[in-house]
Amino acid sequence: MNILLIGSGGREHALAWKIGQSPLVETLFCAPGNGGIETIASCVDLDATDHDAVIDFCRKQKVGLVVVGPEAPLVDGIADALNAAGIPVFGPSAAAAQLEGSKGFTKDMCARYNIPTAAYGRFSDPDSAKQYIAECGTPIVVKADGLAAGKGVIIAATIPEANDAVDMMFDGGFGEAGGEVVVEEFMVGEEASFFALADGKTTLPLATAQDHKAVGEGDTGPNTGGMGAYSPAPVMTEQMVDRVMAEIIEPTAAAMADMGCTYKGVLFAGLMITDTGPKLIEYNCRFGDPECQVLMMRMTCDIVPLLMATADGSLAAQTASWTEDTALAVVLAAKGYPGSYSKGSVIKNTDIAASDENVEIFHAGTKRENGNIIAVGGRVLNVTAQAPSVVEAKNLAYSAVSKIEWPDGFCRSDIGWRAINRS
Repeated sequence: MNILLIGSGGREHALAWKIGQSPLVETLFCAPGNGGIETIASCVDLDATDHDAVIDFCRKQKVGLVVVGPEAPLVDGIADALNAAGIPVFGPSAAAAQLEGSKGFTKDMCARYNIPTAAYGRFSDPDSAKQYIAECGTPIVVKADGLAAGKGVIIAATIPEANDAVDMMFDGGFGEAGGEVVVEEFMVGEEASFFALADGKTTLPLATAQDHKAVGEGDTGPNTGGMGAYSPAPVMTEQMVDRVMAEIIEPTAAAMADMGCTYKGVLFAGLMITDTGPKLIEYNCRFGDPECQVLMMRMTCDIVPLLMATADGSLAAQTASWTEDTALAVVLAAKGYPGSYSKGSVIKNTDIAASDENVEIFHAGTKRENGNIIAVGGRVLNVTAQAPSVVEAKNLAYSAVSKIEWPDGFCRSDIGWRAINRS
């Protein structure tokens, strides 16, 4: 079978790495790919927003499955176009992708179907949002309703901070994503990421992870797309996983079907584990980044049958298997990220850093030029290691990081600290 993977980040490199291991795959294409993906897949210059071009490519290359990595093409309706053309696709319809594309949509769904989440208000003008903030007090969470590359969330400690966040969003700080704002109760607990597959009839739990969204040590500073992750998440016990499936994932799948937007794809639930149990922070309609990197390291089964079964509605016959080892990923980012940063610097010694069989380096913002790896993005590399414990995985990952020569990059030194403290 020929497979087309859409995307260019570390998530897509990890998916390509895992998909490429399947004996079911004849040729793996990736559009557009990156400097790491091009070593294991055939990268093609294909614009995911041009649905006709994607369909034409799939027909000419006899593609049997399209795997959509990032959220934007899904919200844009690429799965709808492919399904209409009779081409199997892993990823939800545009209507179902509203789970990520509109935080207000998701909050309203939770309220309607009694799915546990934070109290909230959604607003289309700043004055109403500020009045709600004044009534609720702080700390409080202000979110851009739409897609903001993982950066559209501000936790405000004071009312002036919250009001400033509202003004920034309505003034276009996150572009069209801030055309509407969701203001939420600040929840107390430990965050975790949970992943499951849904084919419209069946839900299949996958695995858990925890990520580090903040740019600074100790989870301080502005939010990023993610500075590191590890799997499994110690807070997600077997009992807690059962509760998440029963109280959040399965009711969501049933709710989406009831609302006429049946969900087929991966459900990535950002959770807060509170004293009273799990609550939904938000949904993503694709694998996380960098959570996908650690999940793919731990997965011991062939991923392709899982992707195909999700697309064709036969998930009930599938199971997923995982190593009990911990996988931990450290993100190397360009200095200045998540603010402005320069591009074009050369990265050296990645092959040496990945020489250990339990280390993989997944590329994100890179390209290859004249034999060199060039940094062209904010988050650039994901140094990922697997070991029997989180301490060993962390030590192995940072040992690999120390071998990479990239003066224009930086990383956090404390990825995994919550799990280490717990252990």
